[in-house]
Amino acid sequence: MKKLLQSYLVLFIPAGLIIALDQWTKFLLRSNLAVGETWSPWPWLAPYARVVHWYNTGVAFGMFQDKSILFLILSLLVSLAIIVYFPRVPASEWALRTALCMQLGGALGNAIDRIRFGHVIDFISVGNFPVFNVADSSITIGVFVLLLGIWLQERHTRQPEQEKSQ
Repeated sequence: MKKLLQSYLVLFIPAGLIIALDQWTKFLLRSNLAVGETWSPWPWLAPYARVVHWYNTGVAFGMFQDKSILFLILSLLVSLAIIVYFPRVPASEWALRTALCMQLGGALGNAIDRIRFGHVIDFISVGNFPVFNVADSSITIGVFVLLLGIWLQERHTRQPEQEKSQ
């Protein structure tokens, strides 16, 4: 029981911090900009990076608009799967554990928006890239961490094989 509790603390503390940062930044946005309004601290920066109050009823890159309920259900199912699966992941699997923490935080951050507002609030606008938020970034970085972990593990597994063949 103690090991299970420790495992869940390892999952919920980082995920909770991600959710808190995501919701705090969205609160600041809602408090200071109207929907569609843009802010950039320096005019020269505006073409490259800016803050814009936007919302999304779909998923990443604005795909599948007006399916907020479907994606709310999907994000809750994925979150539940992460919560059930996480204690089974060995502590040595740092990349998978980190990725799952980030993906849980991101999924629940956006789920909170879908429950409260019926859509996800986005605000980070870089160049011509679709507008995104902290939760989206967390999910994306979690995927990269997972891929990096898989690559490192595969590389580590291949090294002894190569040493044996020499």
